[in-house]
Amino acid sequence: MRNEEDQLPCIELLESTPAILRGLMSAVDHADAIWKPALDRFSIAEVLAHLSHSEGHCYRMRLDRFLDEERPLFEPDDAHMHLDLYRNADPEDVFDQFEEQRESNVEYLLEVPASAGSRVAVHKEYGEVTLSQMLHEWALHDLGHIRQVAEIVRARKYLPGAGPFARGYTLKP
Repeated sequence: MRNEEDQLPCIELLESTPAILRGLMSAVDHADAIWKPALDRFSIAEVLAHLSHSEGHCYRMRLDRFLDEERPLFEPDDAHMHLDLYRNADPEDVFDQFEEQRESNVEYLLEVPASAGSRVAVHKEYGEVTLSQMLHEWALHDLGHIRQVAEIVRARKYLPGAGPFARGYTLKP
């Protein structure tokens, strides 16, 4: 393992995401995990399926291409293009898959020198991007879904038991 000075950015957050999600899910049962806050919103199970799919089919693929190719061209990735993959996902199965993939990706990232962060790709929607920028976007993506899962957990598990205090909260799961 490299020291932090010779390490790509954001690895600590990427490494901690599964544990953060596991903690949030500790009070969630199957009914909570498949509950959709609205027709156009993801359930926790769908969020986990999306994270698992993105881990291998977006982030790892892009990481490999950053390191193996000169200026690879990346297509945009939109979660809504893959909704059929996420529907009816078993939350435990997809979470296990996500955790395994993430562990493998973090181990791999720890071996990549920080200097690789300046490698460039061309994204069809955003133009030139560096590996370092993609790692920051990956962290942003994780944090957005951590927030999304936390908001569903708040709405399903804690707001109903808050009694009159619940009036002080406006949740948007």
